[in-house]
Amino acid sequence: MLTPELLDFVKEHEKDDIRALALQAKKYAHIDMELAIRQIQGRKIAKDKLPTWYGYEQIIYPKHLSLEQSSSEQTALYKASLCSGDSLVDLTGGLGVDFSFMSKSFSKAIYVEQQEELTEIATENFQTLGLSNAEVINQDSVSYLRTMPKVDTIFIDPARRNNVGKKTVLIEDCTPNLIEIEDLLEEKAKEKVIIKLSPMLDITLALNTLEGITDVHIVSVNNECKELLFVKDKRVGEQPVQFHCINIRNDKTDTYIFTKEQEESAKINYRSNAGKYLYEPNASILKAGAYKSIVQSYGIDKLHVNSHLYSSDVLMKDFDGRILLINNILSFSKKDIKDHLSKIGQANITVRNFPLSVQEIRKKTKIKEGGDIYIFATTMTDEKKVLLVCEKIK
Repeated sequence: MLTPELLDFVKEHEKDDIRALALQAKKYAHIDMELAIRQIQGRKIAKDKLPTWYGYEQIIYPKHLSLEQSSSEQTALYKASLCSGDSLVDLTGGLGVDFSFMSKSFSKAIYVEQQEELTEIATENFQTLGLSNAEVINQDSVSYLRTMPKVDTIFIDPARRNNVGKKTVLIEDCTPNLIEIEDLLEEKAKEKVIIKLSPMLDITLALNTLEGITDVHIVSVNNECKELLFVKDKRVGEQPVQFHCINIRNDKTDTYIFTKEQEESAKINYRSNAGKYLYEPNASILKAGAYKSIVQSYGIDKLHVNSHLYSSDVLMKDFDGRILLINNILSFSKKDIKDHLSKIGQANITVRNFPLSVQEIRKKTKIKEGGDIYIFATTMTDEKKVLLVCEKIK
């Protein structure tokens, strides 16, 4: 599909504006401009999102939506770390990003996708990537699931868009409907079923809907929640569900693990006056609802039952989230605004359990966005409304 001539054209024009390039299609009559633009656009996205794929000029990129919906290399590598063995089946292959990384840990790996174009692209791409253990099947996932032999691990990422392209979140609204095929998934998996779902999904609701979940992985990249992974591990005996809060950063990966039982039984301390340091848990911890257990795990105090901000007088360097030094504690009064906030030209403002929005605070204080100062507008345990003026440590 990608001729040497087209590859040269893509390489030459990779940094060009694709809109301007499209208008010059007549100038390059010998080039399949639609395919070339798709490749250029794909490589622009892949350069940061999929650096391994970007390293192969022959990788074929599909329509933008498929690439937009695909996992990043960082999250795909994390999923690959969760499974290995003799056989893997990815029932919802899509672009094949997750499959291309997960399959490396298996002797045999089968990619299933109902869209013929994507299977044709996947066949070419897997050859380019050197995945000699990969088999590509163009079939509906449920139909294949019914007749397939048992495998070690099944991975499924249900489509989260309806017939008119609108995003969906609820499990029963995804395609395929996991509730209808849950028994089949368990029957066909010898060891694990890994289910990828929307980061917007309510975790408690999902656990009440799905059966036999042993682990929930809440995966964030640079403090932005990207996906939820619900795992059924048949090798694990009866035990509480383990919650794995994962935040993949550029230099390391933060991991915090807890159970609901640990969360519910955790002893928690509140303080009416903030200490020297302020702590804001990362996105995965907040999504998982580990509001109390981290108090016990890190030896910190909570500012308010609904604020989810924490403090200490001693620095806890290993905290999974932002750590800030509190330089000033202000009331949101006209006097403090005049005496202190009016002198701050720029600041990053965060609202946690506070009656005003960020925009309303900016309007009243005239503080512009940006800079090295961080202001947290929050409520203390004695219900006092305060502004914590901080500088970032981590």
